[in-house]
Amino acid sequence: MGRFILGITGNIATGKSTVVKMLVSRGAHHIDADKVYHELVAPGEPLLQTLVDHFGEGILAEDGSLDRKALGAIVFSDPAKLAELDALTHPAVIAESDRRAFKVEHGIVILDAVKLIESGHADVCDAVWLVTAPEATQVDRLVARNNISPEEARRRIDAQPPLAPKRSRADLEIVNDGSLDDLRKQVDAAWLTIPEEFRA
Repeated sequence: MGRFILGITGNIATGKSTVVKMLVSRGAHHIDADKVYHELVAPGEPLLQTLVDHFGEGILAEDGSLDRKALGAIVFSDPAKLAELDALTHPAVIAESDRRAFKVEHGIVILDAVKLIESGHADVCDAVWLVTAPEATQVDRLVARNNISPEEARRRIDAQPPLAPKRSRADLEIVNDGSLDDLRKQVDAAWLTIPEEFRA
């Protein structure tokens, strides 16, 4: 039967995680690049030390763990710093995500990453789906989810990669601008585009 690698991408607060949950409920395996990143920057991990060496001790919390808010304050306001962070972290996250994906011998493996396309990781995927949402919806979700101001939410959205290159590379776009039921119908239709031998 073999393995089908499905890349799922989308900018912050578009509902990508909801789409992934719907696919996992159908039996797909899920590899979350953000979760892999968290594990790779845990205290004692080499990648955390690399980030400290580059951005300074100020990105560490009192317990020695990564202070994501402190790091975010540095990189979300400076595109050059964000590019430096990506250059330091993407190779390690991609290598570990691929290692986990290739351990799955049969079925559908989801590679879930915001910068799947920009990092070049889409090249290992058999198909790429893009999840989008109106910016006003993204702002509302971020404010509610992260307990931040609308201004901070817009700053984080503006720091995300532009949509045009994602759209040109994606095989399919899921527009999450309606109800959960509307979203589920789009996911149901998208699911049928995956060859049947992998869905069985």
